[in-house]
Amino acid sequence: MGDQPAGGVDRRARAREKLETLVNARKETLARLAELASIRPFVAEPQTEEALQDFCESLVDYAASAHFQLYRYIAENKERRRAVRAVAERIYPKIAQTTDAILEFNDRYDVARLEGRVESLSEDLSRLGELLADRIQLEDQIIAAMLERGR
Repeated sequence: MGDQPAGGVDRRARAREKLETLVNARKETLARLAELASIRPFVAEPQTEEALQDFCESLVDYAASAHFQLYRYIAENKERRRAVRAVAERIYPKIAQTTDAILEFNDRYDVARLEGRVESLSEDLSRLGELLADRIQLEDQIIAAMLERGR
């Protein structure tokens, strides 16, 4: 343990655990997205609706995980490093916008019959995929700051 106080080691271990939970939720969401995308062209049928519902569930779990595992941790001042808080404060408004878009997508497609919406699903998924890529880059900036030593 060296010069590290036990509390600091525990705090860092908890932070790493939270990050791992977030990254696992992200991976699950991306896997579900790939599964859904693989059944193109989309047709309003049970297989597509089930894959879409599974994806929406994973998507909302991921957004919630990001909030509870990362942002709430920082917002509640459990993260003491100023550099991490500064990165989070700069990036969080952009991530909040992506959360809004995730929730809008979920509201539109989760447990909804695809009839009447199937034509827009491909385009909506494409936009959502781009948004998720942007969000992941933003989250990775916070994660990198949290994993840096000596701050």
